[in-house]
Amino acid sequence: MTEVLKEIKSEAATIHSKIIKKQKPTMSFPLRTLGNVKYRPEHGFFELKGHKKVRTLTVNTVKTFAQTLRLMSLSKELVEEDDIATKREAYYVSKNWEEARFDEQDESDTVIDDLEALFEMNREQLGFIPEEKGGEIAGRLVVIDKDDRGKPLRIDCTKFGSGAYSVPISVEHLKFETDAKFVLAIETAGMFQRLAKHAYWKKANCILVSMGGVPTRACRRFVRRLAEEKKIPVYAFVDGDPYGIGNIYRTLKVGSGNAAHINKYFCVPTARYLGVTPQDIIDYKLPTHPLKEVDIKRAQDALKNDPFILHHKEWQEAFKQMIKMGVRAEQQALAKHGLNYVIDKYLPEKLRHTERFLP
Repeated sequence: MTEVLKEIKSEAATIHSKIIKKQKPTMSFPLRTLGNVKYRPEHGFFELKGHKKVRTLTVNTVKTFAQTLRLMSLSKELVEEDDIATKREAYYVSKNWEEARFDEQDESDTVIDDLEALFEMNREQLGFIPEEKGGEIAGRLVVIDKDDRGKPLRIDCTKFGSGAYSVPISVEHLKFETDAKFVLAIETAGMFQRLAKHAYWKKANCILVSMGGVPTRACRRFVRRLAEEKKIPVYAFVDGDPYGIGNIYRTLKVGSGNAAHINKYFCVPTARYLGVTPQDIIDYKLPTHPLKEVDIKRAQDALKNDPFILHHKEWQEAFKQMIKMGVRAEQQALAKHGLNYVIDKYLPEKLRHTERFLP
């Protein structure tokens, strides 16, 4: 907390000093785009190249400048009082800011992202939390949390019956106990529920994680800490389409261009891609859907612009194969061979050859 307050006060003091000197105050933000990131495999995540945008106080920028300072002030208040505000609450707080108020939440969300980049801290450190859930967990894992009195609270993820443990918004204080062989990060809630219902985690001695689409930062941080601290491999099981590969899996493994300033905390560089692969569509004779125009564009863009895809020839070949085939397949397509084919055949066969997993 001390570091957060120090950074906020330092930035405010610099702006104040320029105003006193009758100079135009400025703020410098890293460009949060895929074009401003690089991928270095030795680090394992997208990093910023260093290009920045400078916000100078002018007649045209006065509102955005004021909104940024007001959110900085709100962040300082939250940190000092050990409080939190959802991004939606931050938007409504601004309704008291008269001409500096935000008209839409997209505007306040963007400024919060700017503050993250400005201070190179995640929004949770600044006191702002997301609305979305963090993901769900089932299997061979004991999570050690704290109760409302600060005493250790042991949560056994094998004892939720037909339910699952929900990852909290903040995971830094959690501790883990596990003897699992691997973590299986699953794209869809439906597939997660099937594997959890049939206690696949018991059969495979693993931990199941429901990502629910593109995994939230809390989910990614949870898996990252678990993988690092327990030295346990992470395998991703997502739909075989350009979005599943280029957005969901890529974000889990190396992060995104938009969040390059904090990817080092919110990605899992050791993750490997179990499936569904384009080759799986052939090998397992899966039902498919034609690639939509947006799918083809996403795949082509990845082949041209994505530093992660450009680094790995295996992924380039996979995308080219998918474009040539002109089809995509969902992970639930395995149900063609029986509802539990994924448990009885597909996963066991794939896991016997982890060395073949895509990077």
